[in-house]
Amino acid sequence: MESGGDRPSAGGGGSADVVCVKHLFKSKVSESLVQLAWSHHRCAFPLDRNELCIWNTEAAQPLHLSGHRHSISAVSFGHKTNPLLVCSASRERVIVWNLDECTQKVQEGLTPRGIVVGTLLGMVLHVRFSPDDQQVAVCAGNRIYILSAKTEAILTELRGHMAPVTAAEFCTWEKTMLISVSEDRTFKVWDYSAGQLIYQSGVLTTFPLLSLLIDEENKQFIAGSAEGTLWIFSLISDHNYRCVTHINLKKEQEKFCNKMWKSGKERGEGQNTSKLCKTNNVRPEGSVEASLPVLFIEHCDFLVCFHNEENIHSALNTSYFWIGSSTGLLIINLGNFELEAFLSYKDYSDLSIRFARSCALTRQAVNGKVLCLITSMFEDVFAVFEVNLAALVRSQQSDFLLHGNKNSLSVIARCSLLTNSPLCKGLKKNMKEPASKTLGVKSTMKDQPLVFHNKIKSSGYTAAPRMTMFSPNNNLKKNEVSKWKTSCKCKTKEYPLESYPPIKYEKEISVTSKPTPICCIQYSGDGEMLACGLADKTVLTLSSNLTDTYNVFSGHDGALNSVGWSHDKKWLVSASEDRTLRIWSVCNKEPALILGKEKFHKTVRFAQFYFIDAFILLCCGAEFHLLNFHVDTIKDDLKRYKPRSVCKLVQKFPMASTMEITSLSAVNDFYSYIVLTAGRNRALEVFDLNAGCSTAVIPEVHTRSVHQICQNKGSSFSTQQPEAYNLFMTTAAGDGIKLWDLRTLKCERRFEGHHSCCHPCGIAVSPCGRFIASGSDDKCAYIYEMHSSSFSHKLGGHTECVINVAFSPSSPQLTTATLDGKLQLFLP
Repeated sequence: MESGGDRPSAGGGGSADVVCVKHLFKSKVSESLVQLAWSHHRCAFPLDRNELCIWNTEAAQPLHLSGHRHSISAVSFGHKTNPLLVCSASRERVIVWNLDECTQKVQEGLTPRGIVVGTLLGMVLHVRFSPDDQQVAVCAGNRIYILSAKTEAILTELRGHMAPVTAAEFCTWEKTMLISVSEDRTFKVWDYSAGQLIYQSGVLTTFPLLSLLIDEENKQFIAGSAEGTLWIFSLISDHNYRCVTHINLKKEQEKFCNKMWKSGKERGEGQNTSKLCKTNNVRPEGSVEASLPVLFIEHCDFLVCFHNEENIHSALNTSYFWIGSSTGLLIINLGNFELEAFLSYKDYSDLSIRFARSCALTRQAVNGKVLCLITSMFEDVFAVFEVNLAALVRSQQSDFLLHGNKNSLSVIARCSLLTNSPLCKGLKKNMKEPASKTLGVKSTMKDQPLVFHNKIKSSGYTAAPRMTMFSPNNNLKKNEVSKWKTSCKCKTKEYPLESYPPIKYEKEISVTSKPTPICCIQYSGDGEMLACGLADKTVLTLSSNLTDTYNVFSGHDGALNSVGWSHDKKWLVSASEDRTLRIWSVCNKEPALILGKEKFHKTVRFAQFYFIDAFILLCCGAEFHLLNFHVDTIKDDLKRYKPRSVCKLVQKFPMASTMEITSLSAVNDFYSYIVLTAGRNRALEVFDLNAGCSTAVIPEVHTRSVHQICQNKGSSFSTQQPEAYNLFMTTAAGDGIKLWDLRTLKCERRFEGHHSCCHPCGIAVSPCGRFIASGSDDKCAYIYEMHSSSFSHKLGGHTECVINVAFSPSSPQLTTATLDGKLQLFLP
């Protein structure tokens, strides 16, 4: 018995075009979980328990196929469309149907018949065709039978599970691999051709595993459990089926609802918030169901539905998946493992089903819409409804709180300086200084006669004095000085955009005679030199190939916590635990500028040059400082005690609701107004220094305080991919790495972490934007590719924790720094 007709469903926060009920079927429903199936515009399900119904959205009447005596418990379509096969299974038999032949038989007035490929296998919970449609995997009891799809023959019988097998999937790129999950709470990997077990997991959870899907693009598989947890495992050959992450759907739903509630409250649009996420304008703490059993997992054409939407940014080719649960449908972003949208059945009045026993969806969207088939848990009803994916997501979009700037943010400066900008004020102060007082330019004596007459010149006083006799001995060899001068004159190399990751070990050096932690490392802009800040209070500069040590800078009275190069590669800025900041000339051991303890009430951290060497940024406690400075290394012979270098505070910027800033990042290689900060409160705050204020806050960036913010600060994208500058990364101990898009303030991808609580480890991004390097306290460094959440290479051989990593800005090479004072160089 059936009823049809397109009926737009009301509800869902006032959005009537999200769900449209297409068809209702009155039928006796099996008391157990039934596997349903979709293929393009056809769905298959058991009608009155033992009759197979094929409903075609393009046909007037459904196709009814009879051949089972007992209740049908599993249905699956083949992968090919010519011919299109469908397999149905019950306790007493497994039948494969050719739908083209069956349709023709019905048109001729004959009874269609299928091929019985298996008999008396037991209670079947799942069936699946092989990629070539030649075999069928049948999960019956605690066994898996590989049957021929053409004749009644058992090709292989796989034994090993201790409880009923709930799902099995063929791996498309490994021709003989099959993966299965079971109520025994484990998964197993099989070579079904040889009938051998390749791998078996331990017990994953306290609840049965119900569903399974293989993600071909990322070479991983997803398993869903009865309590609402998704487990994601890597299928990359040398990863040994390692767990990438697990997602608690209940927690993700609560977080999503709270985000919607906050966004609606700020915009004054509470009426547009889903009923799921509001109850009498009270924060919906108790509105989430106790559990969300994962009944079904399917690919989602998320980005296809938004290819014409200007407000949808996707920096990466991210995969999205539908999750079918008993209370609704969820869309999971497999890049950041977060919930993108949630459709609750009870929000739509015309959808009579409130709780689903089984569900299935179309894999591909048609005109931005997908079809869903669900069975009721308490009624004898099947419902086919259409979901407008774009309308669903648009109705639930949640914007973060923007303080004044409603336009999307950009790292690259897109407008001129405002007259009241702190940057403009600071630059005006610089302009009032004498012309000689600029960074990297030595002051010279004025060209005037000793007797102050224009026509008479005294010998020797019209030229600058020879200052080499007064410069301190820096112990540099002549050939090393000439090498450095030559390298400074060379044109900066362009980093190859198409390159292999640097994974080949080249060499290792110890920077000191005793084990000393290397607190920070940074390459110069041309990639010729490497600066290291050590725990023994010194700063080293080395050649990028780690063959020569150019200079050792000493003077700090505490461990170094940051070191940074100027844009012209002639100066270094360092900050230490001794609450001082120092600027050094690369060719001189004496500091050119010192800011002492009297300037700062707390430890100075994250000091760097900013705005193409016009300013210095540093953190002190819960605020960061914008400093205007002038460096002059020449001393007046009559006033040798008086330093000519000066530094003035332009403005302090406090970070909201935190006791301490834990990380800061800004670009110096080109003009940018954006400064990124993170605090102990686990929030990330974006400052626009042109406007002179905070412009956005992202709360709860990680489960712990952010250890490092990492940006691509080079020039590789200047002509090809400027939007890639808007991507930045954050990392926290024990919580992996997250990739963010500044335009949307949204996490684009989450990378599995190897950081523990002991030593927060550094991260770096290659100038080409394709690779990420991460340190780890397991004495290894890890290389990730931007499109994958799982690491692609593991760099071992270190003798201690890898606490810092750095990519060269000019060539594909990686340097790692360890807790015992060793540097390792890796090349492609």
